[in-house]
Amino acid sequence: MPTPTRSLFLLLTASTLVACGAGAIDNPEDSAEHQRMHALLDQYATVRLEADVSHLSANDQEVVRLLIQAVQPMEEVFWYQTYGDANAAAELARGDPATLEYLGVNFGPWDRLRGDEAFIEGIGAKPAGANLYPRDMTPEEFDAAVADNPELGSLYTLVRRDESGGLIAVPYHEQFAQAHADAGAKLREASELASDPQFANYLRLRADALETDDYRASDMAWMDMKDNPIDVVIGPIETYEDQLYGYKAAHEGYVLIKDMAWSGRLSRFAALLPSLQRGLPVDARYKAETPGTDSDLNAYDVVYYAGDANAGAKTIAINLPNDEQVQLAKGTRRLQLKNAMQAKFDEIMVPLAEQLIAEDQRDHVTFDAFFGNTMFHEVAHGLGIKNTLNDRGTVRTALREHASPMEEGKADVVGLYMVTQLFERGELTEGSIEDHYVTFLAGIFRSVRFGASSAHGQANMVRFNYFQEEGAFTRDAASGTYRVDFEAMRAAVDGLSELILTLQGDGNYEGVDELMLEKGLVPPELQGDLDRLDALGIPRDIVFEQGIGVLFGR
Repeated sequence: MPTPTRSLFLLLTASTLVACGAGAIDNPEDSAEHQRMHALLDQYATVRLEADVSHLSANDQEVVRLLIQAVQPMEEVFWYQTYGDANAAAELARGDPATLEYLGVNFGPWDRLRGDEAFIEGIGAKPAGANLYPRDMTPEEFDAAVADNPELGSLYTLVRRDESGGLIAVPYHEQFAQAHADAGAKLREASELASDPQFANYLRLRADALETDDYRASDMAWMDMKDNPIDVVIGPIETYEDQLYGYKAAHEGYVLIKDMAWSGRLSRFAALLPSLQRGLPVDARYKAETPGTDSDLNAYDVVYYAGDANAGAKTIAINLPNDEQVQLAKGTRRLQLKNAMQAKFDEIMVPLAEQLIAEDQRDHVTFDAFFGNTMFHEVAHGLGIKNTLNDRGTVRTALREHASPMEEGKADVVGLYMVTQLFERGELTEGSIEDHYVTFLAGIFRSVRFGASSAHGQANMVRFNYFQEEGAFTRDAASGTYRVDFEAMRAAVDGLSELILTLQGDGNYEGVDELMLEKGLVPPELQGDLDRLDALGIPRDIVFEQGIGVLFGR
C-alpha cells in the first residue's frame, strides 16, 4: 500500500480521525469498505524519490531542504482550490485509514484515475470548476459578469459571491496570504545560500510574485537560468483543474536536481525549433509565429512533488512558462523528470506492453523511446500557434475548457511528427522510428487508464480513435494485442497534427467541441482491454515516499 506523503494529511492522525466523530466505522480495517479502498490504493506503485546530492555543496544541499519546505504550503492551497476544507474531507473517511489515505492521493473524494468518479457514496459529481468558482454559478451568469469585470477571468483569482450575491474576484495573494508568505520566506532564505546567482535572483522574484500575483518577471528570470544545479517550480501554474473554463491556475510545486550528463545530450535540439516550426504539416498561416530561440531541454531527478503536481497521475515532464508573452519572447524550458519517468516505465509500461502489444513488436518498447516521446511532447508545446488568426484572442481564451485537451493533443501528435523529422534528418540516431511509434502506442494505453475526464485523458482518446480509424494500428481479436502499421501511423500523425493546429488557429470552439464529443470517449473494446490490465494488478500510476528524510537519509 502506498505510504502517505501529503504533508497536510500527515497532520490528520488517528486521533484526528476519531475526533471526526459521528458515523465512524467500528473496526474499519475489517470492513468491506476498507478492503475496497485498499484495492484502489493498490492501483499505485510506491516509489522512493531519491537522487544523488553528493555533488552539491553544503550550502546547496541546505537550499534543497529549504525548497522542500517552500513547496509544502502548496498542498494546503491546492486542497482549498480543488475541494475546500481538508479537515471536512477527512470526516468523509469515517475513521478508516485507507479511505483517508485515498482522499489524500486524490485531494478529495473523486478518483482522478477513474474519470473523477466519486469513491465515497453520496458525494455526487465533482464540480467542473472545482472550488475555484461558486458551485451555484451558471455559465451565463459568469459570461455576463466577466464582461464588466475582466479580473473574474484572471488566472490568479477565485470567483466568489459578495454580500448581495454578485460575482467578485478574490486575488490569490489575498486569499492565500499566509501560505504564500510561508513559501516566500523559505524562497528568500534559500536565495541567500544558492551558489548560482541567476537562480538566487529567480528565487527572490518568485517570492515577490507570490505576494503580488504578477509572475511575468520571475518567469523571465527562470528562462534566463542556464547553469543552476537545482531548480524549483512553485505557485499557481496549470489550469487543468478548471474544467469549467480553463481560466484558473492551480497551485503546485516541484523540487529538482539537474542531471548534467543527460541535459548535455538534449541541449542541441533547442536550436532546431524554428526549422521544425516551419516544417509543420499545416497551412503556412498556422505556423507563422516564431518560437523563442532561448528554449532549452534538460533532465532532472525530482525530489519532491506538491499540490496539483502530486494529485492522482504524476507528471513526468514539464513545459513552462505558460505565459504566451514569455513564450514568444524567450521560448519555454522543458524539464524531463528522469527518475519518475524511469519508475513509470519499469512499473507500468513494461508489464502493460507484455499484455497489449503484439509479441513481435514488444522489443520496440524502450525507455529511450519513452523518454524521447515525452521530451518532444514538451517541446511541441512551444510550436504551432498561440494567438488565433481571426481576432478571437489567444487559443487558450478562445477554446475555453477545451483549450487544455487540445494543447495536450497537439503536443502528443506534433511531438511524434518532430521525432519522425529528426530521424529523417539524421539528428536522431539512437534506436529507430519504429521504437518511437510502438512505444507511443503503448504510452496511449498507459495514459488512457487515467480516464477521459482530464485534459490528458481526453487528448489520448481523440488520438486513439483517430489513429484507429486511419489504420495506424490494428487489434488482433484472438490475442487481444495491437500492432502498429508504420506507414499508416506516419500519415495519421500528419493528418491529426494538421487538424488540431487548424482548430487552434481558428479558435474554433464549436469544431473542437464536436471533435471531443465524437472521439473523446473510451470505446467498449478498449475498455475491456484496460479492465484486463486492472485484473492483472498492473499499476495505473505511482505515489511517492518523499521528503527531506528520504532524500538525506534521516
